[in-house]
Amino acid sequence: MSTPSSSSQLPTPALPSKGELKEDVKQVAEKSFSGLRSLIAGGVGGICAVVVGHPFDLVKVRLQTAEKGVYTSAVDVVRKTVAREGLRRGLYAGVSAPLVGVTPMFAVSFWGYDTGKGLVKRFGTVENNQFTIAQISTAGFFSAIPMTLITAPFERVKVLLQIQGQKQLAPGEKPKYSGGVDVVRQLYKEGGIRSVFRGSAATLARDGPGSAAYFAAYEYIKRTLTPKDENGNPGPLSLKAVMVAGGAAGIAMWIPVFPIDTVKSRLQSAEGRPTIGGIIREIHSKGGFKAFFPGIGPALARAVPANAATFLGVELAHKAMDKIF
Repeated sequence: MSTPSSSSQLPTPALPSKGELKEDVKQVAEKSFSGLRSLIAGGVGGICAVVVGHPFDLVKVRLQTAEKGVYTSAVDVVRKTVAREGLRRGLYAGVSAPLVGVTPMFAVSFWGYDTGKGLVKRFGTVENNQFTIAQISTAGFFSAIPMTLITAPFERVKVLLQIQGQKQLAPGEKPKYSGGVDVVRQLYKEGGIRSVFRGSAATLARDGPGSAAYFAAYEYIKRTLTPKDENGNPGPLSLKAVMVAGGAAGIAMWIPVFPIDTVKSRLQSAEGRPTIGGIIREIHSKGGFKAFFPGIGPALARAVPANAATFLGVELAHKAMDKIF
């Protein structure tokens, strides 16, 4: 039997050329830098959102978690909160948690959105680098998955700090929690890491479809309002279009998922070991379907300025980085 000749052996694969290696390194660097830009811009947008929207969010949470009859309206929440706790301390109660958490939370959200678009491009067809609204929605849903790891514990802390101001303290009595770190410490002592992350499933159930609607509405309205040149190509970015689209995106996000947010707020503020099913039954028994929408007025009122500020911050951050880099 003859041995195979050397000519019949498979050829050794050619090593990439210096130019090909340079191109590969360039592509990796561009992807990494794009992700870093998304993280920075998302963090800037998140800080803008908290500064503008936190008072509205506090009113929403207190309406969602208070017993029936404690407040008659959103205005009543503001009046009683300011009278009891003062203007700055009252309306910005619990702001430390979102301020500390909002930078990574929004940063991860916009990074996740950017990553989601990369996955859509990899596994789907994107013509002329223009994503369809369905593709934008898919990328938006994906952004909620990594964000939940940050959002759930920080919202648990925020809700507990926001609602403790509702309790009328006896003379000399101190609030249960002295701040965000103290909340985490006590929660961990009471129930371990599960207690800190309570409400994660409800958070993802809210933020998955909510983020899908959020980014889809923003892109659709921004494209509609951005002027186009004679060839149909988008013209210079209009900051007015960004703000209008951002405000509308916030409303588009909240309306379909608000009942889930009510369940999440109750779940994260309840004592003991509540279940999602138990919370849903309790809410429904006290007021039917309408009971799942307390605080929707302040939530929608917050959505417009807070999300307009978010996307304005994101777009301005990208513009600034374009000039710097």
